[in-house]
Amino acid sequence: MGFKILPQNSVFSTVKNGSFPNTYQDVLKHYLVNDESVCKLFDRRWALSCPDAKINQIMTSSRKGGQSMISEHIPYQNIIPPCLGEGMFGKKNDSSSFYVVRDDLLHPLVNGNKSRKLDALLPVLEDNAVTEVVTCGGCQSAHAAAVAVSCAERGLKAHILLRGEEPETLTGYNLVSKLYGDVVYVPRSVYAKREEMLAKHAELIVGAGGSIMWPNDVMEASFKPYKSRVHNFPRADPINCPDKPKKVAIINEGAGDAIALLGVMRLIKYLSQKHLFGKEQTMKIVVDAGTGTTAVGLALGALSLGFGNILKGEVEECRRIAQETGVLVDPIYTLAAWDLATQLSQVQDAKIIMLHTGGTLGMFGLAQRYKSCFHMNA
Repeated sequence: MGFKILPQNSVFSTVKNGSFPNTYQDVLKHYLVNDESVCKLFDRRWALSCPDAKINQIMTSSRKGGQSMISEHIPYQNIIPPCLGEGMFGKKNDSSSFYVVRDDLLHPLVNGNKSRKLDALLPVLEDNAVTEVVTCGGCQSAHAAAVAVSCAERGLKAHILLRGEEPETLTGYNLVSKLYGDVVYVPRSVYAKREEMLAKHAELIVGAGGSIMWPNDVMEASFKPYKSRVHNFPRADPINCPDKPKKVAIINEGAGDAIALLGVMRLIKYLSQKHLFGKEQTMKIVVDAGTGTTAVGLALGALSLGFGNILKGEVEECRRIAQETGVLVDPIYTLAAWDLATQLSQVQDAKIIMLHTGGTLGMFGLAQRYKSCFHMNA
């Protein structure tokens, strides 16, 4: 499949440039050589029973000068069913459109991109008899909430370290983390040294006779041939075996481990099927998230320019999109991706795909912070 990530996904750039730690680099190079190796890469148990995602096709009218959709109200239409399949992409279409991969519908509480990142990781933890998980994030971390929910669903205990102080009112992802996991609020000075903080907390939990599984260990375990793995590990049983030694797995902030790539790769494999987007048509994929150096630079620029605040008209635009298409976006992240996908659909020859990763639980916190923006006339 010829595709381009917009903005460029620095994870794949990092792999290409060989700047992962040697363990990750060697394993990825070994398994991404040919089709046979790629098949072995996907020969594993996954957290998601299938990689499928609902796909919407959003039809738009032409705009002049590439203006933002917020400054120019462009009508949208949700095409049901969408025009998919390799044969459809070669046909002339006078209207502009883009596709939305509805990963926001994968789970009611877990963001789509978090589900993909955990897709390969969670079964490895289960196969290796992990009993507890330690991870960290910001106060409204979607990653922390995803880990807490996903672990609870599988009988694992999640320990969540959140940066800063406990808010007076628990909302959004913070509330979800608190309901499903064991939350500890960590001073910012301590949180700044994440690896040390995670290690100390894991050591505090594991106790005598237990063990700790680090991200490198998880990655190496995940590449054992699936059929040769032992799958009869006793699962955690805190009721009947409360004194059993604990096995604690550490997950980095944002699930920023190489194993997280596998679930995303599985999604691309799914989308490249002939009855969906195929491998012949050039695709441009718009995502509302990123990692690595590029993302850090964008974050610093966004902070200095005031991005992350709700601008005039954005909440109203989210409401309009929801009413016209049935797709809910939030004004901080997914609205920007939607806007870019709309703009690209006007000027690009390639088919445009927006990966909707979720994030709409954050609307609860925004509604409290920006009350006036959410008091809209009917």
